[in-house]
Amino acid sequence: MAKQRTGRVMAQVAMVMNLDKCIGCHTCSVTCKQAWTNRSGVEYVWFNNVETRPGQGYPRRYEDQERWQGGWRRTATGRLKPRAGGRLKKLATIFANPKMPSIQDYYEPWTYDYENLITAPLGDDVPVARPRSLISGEPMDISWSANWDDDLAGGEELGSFDPLVQKLGERVKFSFEETFMFYLPRICEHCLNPSCVASCPSGAMYKRAEDGIVLVDQDRCRGWRMCVTGCPYKKVYFNHKTGKAEKCTLCYPRIEVGMPTVCSETCVGRLRYLGVVLYDADRVSSAAAVKDEKDLYPAQLDLLLDPDDPEVQEAARRDGIPDRWIESAQRSPVYLLAKRFKVALPLHPEYRTMPMVWYIPPLSPVVDTLTSTGNDGEDAGNLFGAIDTLRIPVEYLAELFTAGDPEPVTRTLRRLAAMRSYMRRINLGDDPDESIAEAVGMSGNDIERMYRLLALAKYDERYVIPTAYGVDEADKGVIDEIGCSLDFDGGPGMGGMGGAAPFGEASGRQQPATVENFHALRDRQTSDERSGPPRRFNLLNWDGNGRPPGLFPQRSDTEGEERQ
Repeated sequence: MAKQRTGRVMAQVAMVMNLDKCIGCHTCSVTCKQAWTNRSGVEYVWFNNVETRPGQGYPRRYEDQERWQGGWRRTATGRLKPRAGGRLKKLATIFANPKMPSIQDYYEPWTYDYENLITAPLGDDVPVARPRSLISGEPMDISWSANWDDDLAGGEELGSFDPLVQKLGERVKFSFEETFMFYLPRICEHCLNPSCVASCPSGAMYKRAEDGIVLVDQDRCRGWRMCVTGCPYKKVYFNHKTGKAEKCTLCYPRIEVGMPTVCSETCVGRLRYLGVVLYDADRVSSAAAVKDEKDLYPAQLDLLLDPDDPEVQEAARRDGIPDRWIESAQRSPVYLLAKRFKVALPLHPEYRTMPMVWYIPPLSPVVDTLTSTGNDGEDAGNLFGAIDTLRIPVEYLAELFTAGDPEPVTRTLRRLAAMRSYMRRINLGDDPDESIAEAVGMSGNDIERMYRLLALAKYDERYVIPTAYGVDEADKGVIDEIGCSLDFDGGPGMGGMGGAAPFGEASGRQQPATVENFHALRDRQTSDERSGPPRRFNLLNWDGNGRPPGLFPQRSDTEGEERQ
């Protein structure tokens, strides 16, 4: 095996989502909404949303880059330029940018006139709670929302408006017996080559050098909204109350103390994985500028460095990456699923942004088709044959994850199918069949390790997140929690407009948090048994059982006898 070139090594916190486990419950969306966008001015904003595919997505038809012109384009000379135009074009449209979704492409947020239910005068008719706009306060008719496609995407009425379906043309037919659907959770991709950062005229958007998280500096943001146009995933939003851009922060205050994002923590299906990957920063531009779009996925994979390679480890230390980050990269579930097992794929690599949220495509449409026709949905031969002949899901998935190239998607589905068949034999007490693993270019040990990660992995295996630089050294004392980027003087951040406000628009300024509390919470979430009494009891983690030391006055045995 040839040694990898080790230029300037950088670390990136990345995520993998296993789409076969997503049930479309939107728990991740709701908890993210409560944590980050439960404020005035961002009622329509969903840093995390769950789309039903086929479907139009959120905002509506965001994948139509001929209209929105997000991401990068490759020039005839092989250089990359923002699809929406360079500096001169941005300057010409800085006060009136036409390449941006309107509120109708998102949806006009609403609430209900609940007060009418209790204040309506007595009469023969039952009072109703009419929908009212959260922007104007006027009554409105509801016609669109962030999850309007839910469970209806398999039908022609909505599914036919999916840009990918229109691109595939007659190859996708919405007859009942041929339909399929799956759920696609989406957050900011925190790309290696973010076009939103390049599009920002004021330099307010930046990619953190230590962990690769893309953030918005609220002090520098001037509300030009070029970043909204530049992001091809449309995951940058505009707060019309503050005049600032906002986006998913990958819950960086939690990441910095070694905890997973809120969407990962609350995911019902446990489909999300978080970990660190090391990559060669010197080759990002050349990888994103390869001529053939179908080569973008392998070019992105080639950027990821092997953390077990001593040469990579030496280069990482040379470039200031701490040993605990290198050790985390060695245990990273993201590296295993994306690079080693090659079952996780990037979303729309043709945008040339090098996205760092990876997806394991769903095998469910193939299995469902087999079982509905009376065939064994766990048999390797049946599954392999169905993948080759069931062209609609494979071609659709290829448009999503591999710029239209079906080969990597087919390989991924075959490996997932092989895992099902191989592990079923073991669970039934039969001898392992190495030929199943060899048919997909893997070994039996690889299959079992992948199965462990996808089906049985515990908390610490799914989330391998090192603490931020300097946090470990501060563990003995109390540190201020790294605040939201919106927390500036008089600003709207997580602290609210200088205090609590009615209707849940703000929640009061955050209190300083101790690293001890974060780690105590994490230990409780991952332990299999009750832990002994800590040195200093934290009531935030008490479940009501037992007698926490110091909470109740101690009494002697003689006092107890006298009371009896």
